[in-house]
Amino acid sequence: MGHRTKYVFITGGVVSSLGKGIIAASLGKLLQARGLRVTIQKFDPYINIDPGTLNPYEHGECFVTDDGAETDLDLGHYERFLGVPTSQANNVTTGRIYYTVITREREGAYLGKTVQIVPHITDEIKRRMLRLGQSGDYDIVITEVGGTVGDMESQPFIEAVRQLQWEQPEGDCMCIHLTLVPYLSAAKEIKTKPTQHSVQMLQHAGVMPDVIVCRTEHPLGEDLRRKIALFCNVKPGHVIESQDAWSIYQVPLNMHAEHLDELVVRKLGIENFNAPDLGRWKDFLDRLQNPKKTVDIALVGKYVALQDAYKSIQESFVHAGAACGCKVKVHSLLSDDITADNVAAKLEGMDGVLVAPGFGERGLEGKIHAIHYTREKGIPFLGICLGMQMCVVEYARNVLGWADASSTELNPNTTHPVIDLMEEQKKTTAKGGTMRLGAYACRLKPGTLAHKIYGTADIRERHRHRYEFNEKYADDFAQGGLVASGTNPDTGLVEVVELPNHPFFVGVQFHPEYKSTPERPHPLFVAFVKAALK
Repeated sequence: MGHRTKYVFITGGVVSSLGKGIIAASLGKLLQARGLRVTIQKFDPYINIDPGTLNPYEHGECFVTDDGAETDLDLGHYERFLGVPTSQANNVTTGRIYYTVITREREGAYLGKTVQIVPHITDEIKRRMLRLGQSGDYDIVITEVGGTVGDMESQPFIEAVRQLQWEQPEGDCMCIHLTLVPYLSAAKEIKTKPTQHSVQMLQHAGVMPDVIVCRTEHPLGEDLRRKIALFCNVKPGHVIESQDAWSIYQVPLNMHAEHLDELVVRKLGIENFNAPDLGRWKDFLDRLQNPKKTVDIALVGKYVALQDAYKSIQESFVHAGAACGCKVKVHSLLSDDITADNVAAKLEGMDGVLVAPGFGERGLEGKIHAIHYTREKGIPFLGICLGMQMCVVEYARNVLGWADASSTELNPNTTHPVIDLMEEQKKTTAKGGTMRLGAYACRLKPGTLAHKIYGTADIRERHRHRYEFNEKYADDFAQGGLVASGTNPDTGLVEVVELPNHPFFVGVQFHPEYKSTPERPHPLFVAFVKAALK
């Protein structure tokens, strides 16, 4: 195609959590499989500058990019489906938009003008909506607009989309609207009225959807599709059914069967496109659907009540399970409930234990009990971030004999602060965006388990932490048998610890789960699942 970037906007109506992110990621996957260069961005209507300060119960996990952006968990879906890293530019919140405009106003940028939502806020939204497209790196930019049409907070985003639809050259923009088509069991009927109302609200705001994707639990007949098309002012073939799928990774194939990608390339006037090549994706789905064995893994964490709180870890197990030909059954255990007395009962029948990342002191002692049990019983263990820090504390207490060893996050007065605030963090008072964030280098010691798993000495992994392994104690741990097998080549920060005489006992300061994809499962998760299978 002659290079002009095209823009697809995805909005949602009726209720939130319909799966706009999965539809965006699935469409991106299909267009990419047709040989097009695609990126996806998310605009979130909340006032937080980023989700970094949000409790996972509020918003699910916080995903971290290579360049250190703390973002919405939908960016994790984008990376897993497209296999391409995202960045700061791919996630924008209302808070960031207003912060930028207010900062510019204070600097005198608007020269005596009254600063208003239209045009100043909407101009800044449009600037960010077009930014990735202007790089020349992409043929298509998909923009997911968070929230629900009709919400007060998402109005400026919808208005920006309206303006772009007529400012951009003819045929360069399109809008896909995702709605809910509920089934009323009492009436035994599928109802289209919520969709009609939702589309009317969108049209009232001046945005005309080109395609309507209907989330439904039951198939939509031709009559219902025609009815929705008639009342919502779209062409009959442009009403698409998105039924609940057995796996989110099945959704691209479902959308392809509904011709979504074909509708998009035709609407945007993209010529000589290929049929999508989904061979590797189908292989992955085939392995996912036909596991030979099952393995039970305990996920010990403090936010287990919400399934999205550890989304990337859950998905990494899906990828690793498919790679190993097994189904990984993840059993979520609340670390607050684990004590020295009940740990054996709680972990009974588990083939492996993962101790999850987190912040704050709630539930830490439970994590330490779980680690103590896995270490003594030879159960495969993987600790991530805080999970790695707690395995260091556990080892210090129960092997090195330092009874009060702790992290200064848990006990500021400990005489053995084996985990301590990073030097550069000691001067920081602000909480938002101030942690060690993004991808950093790590060098693995030859001959260690970590080195064998990665098959290379130099790796780059993503971080999100304030506390670290206290280097003062490195020699004591080395003599005591806990090996530091990976360190940052520039700062010496300990990144990986392992126990050589254990079936699988690895703690990592970084977050491997952020880089796992269906077509490239993360080696640490694959090795962990293999160890659990034994």
